[in-house]
Amino acid sequence: MTKVWMITGAGRGMGLDFAKAVLASGDKLVATGRNPERVAKAIGASENLLVTTLDVTKPADAVSAVNAVVERFGRIDVLVNNAASFYAGYFEDLTPEQMDLQLASALIGPMNVTRAVLPVMRKQVSGRIVSISSTASLVGFEFCSAYAAAKFGLDGWIESLQPEVAPFGIETMIVNPGFFRTELLTDDSTQYASSSVSDYAERRAQNIASWKSASGQQPGDPHKLAEALITLVNLPQLPRRFIAGADAVAMVEQKLALVQQQIDAHRELSGSLSFEPKA
Repeated sequence: MTKVWMITGAGRGMGLDFAKAVLASGDKLVATGRNPERVAKAIGASENLLVTTLDVTKPADAVSAVNAVVERFGRIDVLVNNAASFYAGYFEDLTPEQMDLQLASALIGPMNVTRAVLPVMRKQVSGRIVSISSTASLVGFEFCSAYAAAKFGLDGWIESLQPEVAPFGIETMIVNPGFFRTELLTDDSTQYASSSVSDYAERRAQNIASWKSASGQQPGDPHKLAEALITLVNLPQLPRRFIAGADAVAMVEQKLALVQQQIDAHRELSGSLSFEPKA
């Protein structure tokens, strides 16, 4: 059956690859972004396409976009929470305002859109919510404390949401990509914290140089990730989590091994903490 997809941040980066793959599959697509003209130009014309304005940090935008989807297509089968930003820097260099902006786009934003979509999916008694997270939601990285905070939060929220909405036939999937060759590390997409603490200055300069040199050299192919997303959404049951990319698999396996080592190292102490009533 033809599906109706709604993708946030569909005008560039991974979102654009996802959008083109959905249309190529023959499904219907609602592509959203803060600049709908830019989104429409990037994707191209299609009778199966609706482009609408959506700044994920604005709850009213989310409600308006969902209403537009229902008016045009009558349903929403797949929501892809893709839109986000990247504020890089050492925690002490990042301002509270920058932390708020990071959380607003990468955590609260997906919540805003999902909150608007859920009543539609509950009424349908079906729907799939795909949230594009990161390996930074499973492994903490130096210089990525704001981004990791948002993505760790995203994963925890989605894992908790799944059992809440399962009785309504709604499934969720977290996608944890490694490094894919998108626009994420370009000057238009990454905001670096100003150097305010001199103790970090040398490492800050090294990290910025490293991140900038990685732009355009990432090992992952976003076109292949888009095709993988189509494959997963078409499965009879949506996986709860998809680790995307060989680099991501290696990082997550290393983290799992480290956690197991830490459990084993203090297993006896951990097991000795049960409450024992006094005689």
